[in-house]
Order: sequence, then structure tokens, then C-alpha cells
Amino acid sequence: MSINIESNPLIDKLPPHLKQFIKPQNYEEYTAIDQAVWRYVMRKNIASLSKVAHDSYLNGLKKTGISIDQIPSMYGMNRILKEIGWAAVAVDGFIPPNAFMEFQAYNILVIASDIRQLENIEYTPAPDIIHEAAGHAPIIANPDYAEYLRRFGKIGCKAISSKKDYEMYEAVRTLSILKEAHDTTQKEIDNAEKRVEELQNKKEEPSEMALIRNLHWWTVEYGLIGSTENPKIYGAGLLSSIGESEWCMTDNVKKLPYTPDAAYQDFDITKPQPQLFVTPDFAYLCQVLEEFAHTMALRKGGHRGLAKLIESGNLGTIELSTGLQISGVFTRMIKNEDNEVIYFETEGPTALSFREKELIGHGIKTHTNGFRSPLGKLKGINLAIENMSPRDLKAYNFYDGEYIEFEFESGITIAGTNVTGMRNIQGELILIQFSECTIRYKEEDLFKPEWGTFDLAVGKEIASAFSGPADDNSFDLVTHKPSSTTKTRTYSTTQKELHSLYESVKNIRDGANTKFSLEAVFDILEKDHPKDWLLPIEIYELVYDRDEKFASQILKHLDNIKLKNPKVSHLIKSGLEIIAIN
Repeated sequence: MSINIESNPLIDKLPPHLKQFIKPQNYEEYTAIDQAVWRYVMRKNIASLSKVAHDSYLNGLKKTGISIDQIPSMYGMNRILKEIGWAAVAVDGFIPPNAFMEFQAYNILVIASDIRQLENIEYTPAPDIIHEAAGHAPIIANPDYAEYLRRFGKIGCKAISSKKDYEMYEAVRTLSILKEAHDTTQKEIDNAEKRVEELQNKKEEPSEMALIRNLHWWTVEYGLIGSTENPKIYGAGLLSSIGESEWCMTDNVKKLPYTPDAAYQDFDITKPQPQLFVTPDFAYLCQVLEEFAHTMALRKGGHRGLAKLIESGNLGTIELSTGLQISGVFTRMIKNEDNEVIYFETEGPTALSFREKELIGHGIKTHTNGFRSPLGKLKGINLAIENMSPRDLKAYNFYDGEYIEFEFESGITIAGTNVTGMRNIQGELILIQFSECTIRYKEEDLFKPEWGTFDLAVGKEIASAFSGPADDNSFDLVTHKPSSTTKTRTYSTTQKELHSLYESVKNIRDGANTKFSLEAVFDILEKDHPKDWLLPIEIYELVYDRDEKFASQILKHLDNIKLKNPKVSHLIKSGLEIIAIN
């Protein structure tokens, strides 16, 4: 039976397009080896991070109720996170960046519930519960950092992605899944790494999403805090990597002051980072975020913002100076000599909104085949329609039911019968509907009477442009079909036997009934699983101070493993040191 997530008001408020990514944790699928991996990493982290991690980390471990000895359940985490105004949900590995950040905007911590294999105990490119629960969760107990995370989510989910971003997301997701799968061939991994490398080497102007993803990486994932001479760790990627958390504190890794320029520093998810950025405090993170946000189409709009939406080829929104919001897939714009947008088009289902609420009668059923409209001031009047008073509108013949012809400064002409208008809460016209309408620009017909009624979007300029719809309810966004899914693990008879040995040792440590004694476990281990190094350490922990002869036998076995597999020597050494400390 799966352990379901405890109901939490924050989770209940999530829109359907985010809920589609949530999956059950399925706690019973964690093996005894998984539990041992969690325990090793957490004990190692507590021993080493107490010296190098920001104080908020160890304090947060206590506040968020994360156990050192067993993988946390989402049920327990949610019960405790609720006290600090957050919640957690389980997902399947990497999810799209915009969705990941939007979860943060709702104060929801996204946790990939799978756990790394023993072979990847020091670091995995795949998001896992060690990285998410042991890395991210403790730090959000710090109010300043939690506010940064929330604000980052609100801004980051509006960042516009490029086609390359979508390709990179799929490539990295595929690589991370292959690296953690038990039955992956080296050729499959090589091909996936090659694909990621090809995309990384593809030179093009970085998108907003690429830039803000870099800021996320150098803060939330790999951030340092304090001074460049004496920094502390707060980034979850470092906190959850027992190898890199030590490596990053050496002189081999450059420590740079954190500034908005970090957005232009790319990273390689498959390798340790050669440089890291240091923020003086958590409040400064919000300052840099705001500086970056002022460069985004979300705040600047204009032709550059619309161009980013057109290039992305995905659902996005522009907001006009009247507050009218148009959401759809943008395909075209016409600019004047001053680079001002004088006309735009969408194709396919489009919705119109005001203040994130869809306008009645202007959803995708009305605008099934797209939307188009000129923008700007009227020629000879030097006044935008939105700025016209009722007297001005009468003076220039904007009467309901009356035929009208007028021209924009851009040269775009409109002729048709003014049917009706719609106003915003300030009383400004935001939409005018025409019948029998003809719109022309130079020699081109932009709209013809036989195409139906025409809705003129009133606004002299584009004030904002961002990813996604203005009103989430305007579109069916529950359409996510990942190109790859995390593989369900299957185990051989030999692996299942090893699991049962780990289970026996865990039961003995917990004081529960067990299938084998420690001596029996060790005998089977030596004979049938001579390469396994973690279980001997678990056994040694239980006998080192009460059975000297047995303890010596285990140490001799571990020495043999180190000789045959030098790559795990430092892990064995660390495991024994942790036992000695405790």
C-alpha cells in the first residue's frame, strides 16, 4: 500500500496543471539498501557539514523533522513543513523548469522520490530524495531563504524558454534516468551524454529561462554564503553531495562574489563545478533576483518580449498598456521604424484576460483559430484609444452600431461597424468589436469581412510578455507526457538475497525480529557478495565496541575490498570514521 501525501492546504490550492506532475511516494518500494544509502549519506553529512554548512542547515534538519536513520515519508514531511508555511510533493525525476519554479511560487517543495543507487552514492545527476529532502528542505526553515525561493518561483515560472531549452530539458532528463537505471548499457549513457554535450555546445543567444536557470543553479543548487575567504554551503546540490561538499571548500574551486553576471555563467550537470558564487546573505539573493527580473520581458514587454515568445513557439502571454492580456502561441509581429510593435498575430486557441481572469466570451472557443490586432496611436490625433474620454470617442465617431473608418500612425487602416466595447476597471476601453471589418497594411489584407467579427485589442504598446497563459483555466494544460520515465527497478535473485541481508541488519539495529544473525549475515556476505562495502560497515557499527574478534574480521574483509576496488577506499574510510566519532 502506497503512503499518500497528507492533505495540506497548499497542495489543495495547486492548479490542475501542476497537480499532474505529482505522484505517490510508494514508500514500500525503498529497499533496505536504499535505507542504508540514505543513512550513510546523512551521517556523513552531519559529520562534515557541521563545519562547512550554513547554520540554517543543521537547524533546519531539526525543524523539518528529517531523520538521519531513515528515508523521510512525504506524510511526515508535510505534517511538519505545514508549520513553516510550506509543503512537499513527490514527482518523477526532472519536471519542466517552468513547472518546477511555479511549485516554488506556491510554497511547494518538489521532491524526486527515487533514491540514488549505491554506485552513485557520492553524486548523481538525477534529482533524488537525498538531494531534495536532505538538501533543499532544511534550508527553507530559514525565513529569508524561504522568501527568496518563493519569489524566485513567481518570477522564474514566467521566464520565456527557447526551443533549445525544451530540447535540453528532455536530454538531461533522459541522461539522468539512464544513469540511475540498473540495466543501462554504457553505449546508451554515452549517446545520452553526447546529446547533452551537443546541445551545450550549440551557440545561440541564451533565453530568459537559460539565464534564470543559471541563477537558480548558482544559488539554490550550488550557492555559498558569507565571504569569499570563508564561505559556508547553502546550495542543495552541495549539501547532498558528500564528495563535492568537501571538494568545493578546497582551493581547486574558485570562489566569486555573487552578482547578476552569474546568469551568464553556464554549468555542466555531469561534472564538479570549477567555480562557485558567494552571496553575503540571503537578503542579497532577492536583490540580485530583482535586478535580473527588470531585464525580463515580464517587466519590459515591447518588441523584444514578443520576439522571444514567437521564437519559443509555445504558449505565452502579452499584456497591453490597458491591462488586456492575450494568451496563445504568437507567430507574427510587424514593427515600425522605431521598433515599436504595430501589429501581432497568434495561431490556434487564444484567450483574452484582464488581471489573470478570462474575459467572458473571449476564451478559446471564441478565438479557436487565433487572434490578431494592430496597436498604437491614431493618425492625426496623436492619442491612443485607451486615453480617449467619452467626449473624445464621440468626437471621433466611436459609436456603437455606427460605421467607422480610421487609421493608425503606422499606416494600418480599419473600416467596419463598431458593434460594442469592453472597458477595464479604470473605465478605459480594452476591446472594441467590429462587424464587416477590413484591416489593411500597405498592400496586405490583415483581416477581411468574411472572416467574421473582429476584436480590436486596445493598447498603444506591449507592457509585458511572459511564458504561459494569463488565466490557467483558459487552456487544458493537463497534457504533460514525458518522453522518458524513471524505470521501475527489477532485481535478480542474488540482489534480492543482498536486500534481505541488509534488512536483517536494519532489523537488528531497530530491535525488530530478524531472519539472520549478524554472524550469519557476514558469512553469506563474504561468500556470495564480496564486493559490497556498505553492509560490512553497518555490521561493524553494531559490534566494534562489544566483539573485538568479530570486528577485526570485518575490518580485514573491508581491507580486501579496498585492495580490489580502490575507488571505494575513501568511502569505507569515511564510514569507519563516522562510527569512531559517534
